[in-house]
Amino acid sequence: MKVLVTDEISKNGLLPILDDPRITVDFKVGLPKEELHQVIGDYQAIITRSMTQVDEALLEHATNLKMIARAGVGIDNVDVDAASSRGIIVVNAPYGNVNSAAEHTMAILLSYCRNVTLANASLKSGQWQRAPFTGHELKEKTIGVIGLGKVGGRVALRCRAFEANVITYDPYISEKRAEDFGVKLVSLEDVIRFSDIITVHTPLNDETRDLITAEHFEGMQDGVFIVNCARGGIINEEAMLAALESGKCGGAAFDVWSQEPPKSDTLKKLIAHPKMLVTPHLGANTYEAQKNVAVDVSKEIVNYVDGRPISNAVNVPRFDPDLMEQMKPYMKLVSIIGDFISQLAPPNPNKITFTYNGKLARFDCAPLSVCGLAALLNHVTDQEINMVNAGMVAREMGVAVEEVRSTETDSFSNLITLTLEGPQGKRTIAGTLFEGIPKIVKMRNFDIDFKPEEHMLVMTYADVPGALGKIGTILGNAEVNIGSMSLGRTEKAGKAIVVFSIDSPVEEETIEQLKAAIGADFIRPVHIKQ
Repeated sequence: MKVLVTDEISKNGLLPILDDPRITVDFKVGLPKEELHQVIGDYQAIITRSMTQVDEALLEHATNLKMIARAGVGIDNVDVDAASSRGIIVVNAPYGNVNSAAEHTMAILLSYCRNVTLANASLKSGQWQRAPFTGHELKEKTIGVIGLGKVGGRVALRCRAFEANVITYDPYISEKRAEDFGVKLVSLEDVIRFSDIITVHTPLNDETRDLITAEHFEGMQDGVFIVNCARGGIINEEAMLAALESGKCGGAAFDVWSQEPPKSDTLKKLIAHPKMLVTPHLGANTYEAQKNVAVDVSKEIVNYVDGRPISNAVNVPRFDPDLMEQMKPYMKLVSIIGDFISQLAPPNPNKITFTYNGKLARFDCAPLSVCGLAALLNHVTDQEINMVNAGMVAREMGVAVEEVRSTETDSFSNLITLTLEGPQGKRTIAGTLFEGIPKIVKMRNFDIDFKPEEHMLVMTYADVPGALGKIGTILGNAEVNIGSMSLGRTEKAGKAIVVFSIDSPVEEETIEQLKAAIGADFIRPVHIKQ
């Protein structure tokens, strides 16, 4: 795999890919747009920070690109929709710099409260003044944290350590999670109304852009202090400047800007304002954070090369990180089921249903469904299908995809069933894990039990004496060795299904001999990627 690095990235953090002989890494930092467009077609992965714009124009030239890795949390510089339509995985590093960002929030908050920058400049100029730099304590202040995510949660905990009263607004968390941080979950209006200090920690999107406007500033306490170490544009910068100039806001500390580097008159005035403490987007700029985010995206590229699940893909449904290790075996199981049934079922399904029974059904199973769908569709279209574009391709094909979950189950603690419905009827396959090993336990209406292997042979026929002997003889004459066999039948002397694991593929001529010898009404070789 060839990987292109286009921004300054910690080389120590890139060791997982630099040390992998399967991966070639080229460093071409600061390439002009035209040159980048010329070379990008040679690469399967690109690693960026915030300077490279991975937009539609670039992706049109990226004919071999499989992964875009953003070494940081934000993905503002990546056109995720354009990447998804091409089946390109977009990953970021959502945890590598969270501690750095939280600490920088506290650094500029405390620096402002204690007039550190002003006092430092005064003393260095030869003056000895103390009274002008009298500051404020955080103790017993009410601090409003907007967004109690990875960074906001850490900021809330640190503020509580200073004995501040912390309230939070976040429409996507439960009261229980707020209680876990020791903070009170309130409305945005209450954060605006009661806070002495407000700090924002949300992503920038259509919902959060201009989250704090002039109207909100009017409802704040006089002398309120504002902190933004998240993303420029969450706080309307014209409204921020007006609040500082009117005296409504006592001060602010910003690390991020809606335009970076800042060029507009509004931003220049805001940065120059005496009540502003400013830094040039340093939230993630620690040696530890830069190494961590590089390590995180490097590991994702190695996961892709190894065919393992991607943990931090922003355009792929994924489990909570705490569940990922637990769910990986089920992702393998559902991929095998999808791969298996796609080689047996009639073409042109109208509907695909994923059913989850048992303890598994307590969790969001969307990542499993997408994983199984990708494995299934890879056999029915020439387009390369993965978890990024599987749902999109299914919709374009007019295939309905449904998910059913139930904690009730008869024989297994967990069971995944995949059903295909189409013009030629319905096909069903079900599997489970036995001591961590994928097993197929049902096909159509036959109970069966086998471990999927690389080469298999599936057939259905009338269950009559001598049929298995004839099968064994024909395969033996063709020098096809049988590893194992699993037989299922509905009743004595009725219909039977048999699945053989075999050491090598079966030639078409041998299949025709088997069909004639036992009167098989269905016979199909299956190949499962190992």
